[in-house]
Amino acid sequence: MDAPTASTQARAERHIVVVGGGPAAHRVTEALIARNPEGLRISVFTEESSAPYDRVALSRRFAADEDLLLGDPALWQNLRVQLHTSTAVASIDAAAKTVRTAQGEVIDFDDLVLATGSSAPRPPIDGAEHIAVYRTLEDVDWLRQRAADLSAKLGRPARCVVIGGGLLGLEAAGGLKGLGAEVTVVHSRPWLMNAQVDEYGGRTLNRLLEKEGYRLQLGQRPSRLAVDPQSSPGGSRYTLEFTENPDLPADLVVAAIGITARDELAVEAGLECAERGGVVIDETCATSAEGIWAIGEVASYQGVSMGLVAPANAMAEVVADRLSGGTASFDGFDTAAKLKLAGMDVASFGDAFAETPGALEVVYADAVGGIYQKIVVTDDATTLLGGVFVGDATPYSSLRPLLGRELPAAPGAFLSASGGGELDMDLPDDAQICSCKDVCAGTIRSAVEGDDQHPPCTDMTAMKGCTKVGTQCGSCIPMAKKIMEKQMLSLGMDVSRALCEHFAHSRAELFEAVRATQLTSFTQIVARFGTPADPSVNLGCDLCKPAVASILAAQHGAEYILEAGRGTLQDTNDRALANMQKDGTYSVMPRIPGGEITPQKLKILAEVAADFDLYTKISAAQRVDMFGARLEQLPAIWRRLVDAGFESGQAYGKALRNVKSCVGSSWCRYGVQDSVAMGIRLENRYRGLRSPHKMKFGVSGCARECAEARAKDVGVIATSDGWNMYVGGNGGATPAHGQLLAKDLDDASLLRYIDRYVMYYVRTADRLQRTARWMEELPGGVDHVYDVVVKDSLGIGADLEAAMAEHVDGYEDEWAATLRDPERLRRFRSFVNAPDAPDTGLAYVLERGQRRPATEEERAASEAGEGPVLLTGPRIPVREEMAREDAASMAAAKGTS
Repeated sequence: MDAPTASTQARAERHIVVVGGGPAAHRVTEALIARNPEGLRISVFTEESSAPYDRVALSRRFAADEDLLLGDPALWQNLRVQLHTSTAVASIDAAAKTVRTAQGEVIDFDDLVLATGSSAPRPPIDGAEHIAVYRTLEDVDWLRQRAADLSAKLGRPARCVVIGGGLLGLEAAGGLKGLGAEVTVVHSRPWLMNAQVDEYGGRTLNRLLEKEGYRLQLGQRPSRLAVDPQSSPGGSRYTLEFTENPDLPADLVVAAIGITARDELAVEAGLECAERGGVVIDETCATSAEGIWAIGEVASYQGVSMGLVAPANAMAEVVADRLSGGTASFDGFDTAAKLKLAGMDVASFGDAFAETPGALEVVYADAVGGIYQKIVVTDDATTLLGGVFVGDATPYSSLRPLLGRELPAAPGAFLSASGGGELDMDLPDDAQICSCKDVCAGTIRSAVEGDDQHPPCTDMTAMKGCTKVGTQCGSCIPMAKKIMEKQMLSLGMDVSRALCEHFAHSRAELFEAVRATQLTSFTQIVARFGTPADPSVNLGCDLCKPAVASILAAQHGAEYILEAGRGTLQDTNDRALANMQKDGTYSVMPRIPGGEITPQKLKILAEVAADFDLYTKISAAQRVDMFGARLEQLPAIWRRLVDAGFESGQAYGKALRNVKSCVGSSWCRYGVQDSVAMGIRLENRYRGLRSPHKMKFGVSGCARECAEARAKDVGVIATSDGWNMYVGGNGGATPAHGQLLAKDLDDASLLRYIDRYVMYYVRTADRLQRTARWMEELPGGVDHVYDVVVKDSLGIGADLEAAMAEHVDGYEDEWAATLRDPERLRRFRSFVNAPDAPDTGLAYVLERGQRRPATEEERAASEAGEGPVLLTGPRIPVREEMAREDAASMAAAKGTS
């Protein structure tokens, strides 16, 4: 008998083909691999060029080139999973159990999962072929580029019309407006989001959007899109016509009017499909053909196809369970929805329209304040049926897990706008916390407890990795964290906010305590607030000493940072006012605000680098970094720099590092604001302010975003009407994109909001906590920050501004202050007993015309006479060394020729 071939051997395994590359396809693949350790292989076919990505977060693509990929990329490296991108399935043979790709390849399957999703329809009107759609990454990328090109070509903001006032339409409108476009939303109903919110809530949303600068044309569908190929310069090419409403001129028209199930493969294969589209499934997600299943937007259950991620994920879990021998069933659609549009807090869930017989509505409405909250309960006012929240969706995360359950208090107690609050209640284990990933309260509690295979999850990073809670839309994170911490407390675990073993206070609590008592030294602080409260016993540690030093520096910025006992609290870099490098030398990085520098100052930097033989590099922060300075050389180097007008860039401190800016309107033909001037203004304003962690700002002169402002703690992007302010972005190991806080701000408003934001962060963040993580852990996240910074909900705006003004007025360059005082200069000696003696243990290798520290291997080889010649002792000018190297190379070349 012939040995089995590789293909027949592979067929011995159960082969599952997944057609589609969206979130549902990702979820079913992930769930199948988790349930089946062996004996299974999966082939995923997607016509898109990328791996499955998060369509829920699609609007984030407007602001940055974020890939939005779902889950752990390792899934697609699994040997039992094969992902075929840019590969469409052309047909299905249900009887033969094969699929044929567009390239003609025929693949056998044991089971087939249809996850083809939906397409974005255009309205059935003349001229519809000129209407763009909002559905994929490619759609968003095209819209971004088109809006930017139109604005540049026309010399004004592009006029964009979005047809559709539902979730997708409003997200598309928000993305275009964030690019600086003028946006009009056209919707067939008198109020927006009519599928999710009732009339009063929708009309409240109408007013909120109009207040934000959106134009609305409601109550009628368009009848025709007229095209003018000869539009006048600066005029609009399109006119969206209506039978009664005014016609709308437009440079760009986008449709987001719902979904059309991609069921064409199923129709051609003879599967039963619903009258209104979609593949008919039963409660097991099985179709009319044996071995073929359907999930997500292409599936029609009880006559309904729905474009929401939660039911798609639920269907994927049912199919994965059934294919693994389980008995799970799909019990209907979770219709909860939350609008992802900055400044628009809108959410609904359950029976939002009170259609249940006998349903009661408990309502708080404030038309002037733009707030509408409604809770729907049974006729005895005990069981929660649904809710609608516009303008303030604070109760949403607490109430949604209680859907269909008895409320622990009167419904009015949950209406935060009327004075109600978030109640301290124990949710049952089966209460769903995360509908995107189907995570219940009991799962979170079990993760806290841990088991023999899994350690306890006691922070949100570990909890996300273990349970996947909060890893998709993120709206469940506050509730998940609350359950986690409450379970920790019930198990006797510490939910510590303590700074360290020496201070029971959190950093934020200690900051306020020091501010209230006006203490000025670590000794005073530890005596007053330390545990034990005895400075002779409690000398602090590497955690609390730098934290206290930062608190004192932030509150007493006008005082020299290394005096009054504060110098001993700092780490090595802060004590030397420079960053120590791997060989014990230091780097010198003067501040270059906004990256703008004159040729004369560049010449000074070149001369200093040459005279002290410093390795030079343009840093990622638009500054010149010079490496290799010995400690005793720092004052001499900085004296020349300070005399030339430079000052410290605080590259060594937990402070503002830099403000990156593009060239803006001063030179760039696309710039709409002077980003360089604003970048310099911001850097000069916030320089030197000590904070819980380093901060980076960015200013872009137009929506093209060359300064990568959304990757910064504070990002500013120019619009034709002012500045858009983004907050909470950062790079690093766990990058985060900044979130829009306020838009179209004038200069004064922008500075006021940045003052408040930065000072609120300085006062309330934990030790070494970046702004992104700080905002994630704040109850309410960016919405809370918006309330505090823009609305001044806590009434502390003036206090925060005054604190920042005190810093700005009292700022003095640290190196300039150091050079004035001989006692301060005593810190900068390599050896106490021989203050002028240099460190002679340094060795370097010449590379690309500059010296770098020699490695241990190079040192050893040199000592053995086999390696490179090491540079030690007094340096000679780099240019002379380069000349010698060139001469030696030429001589060697002549010798071999």
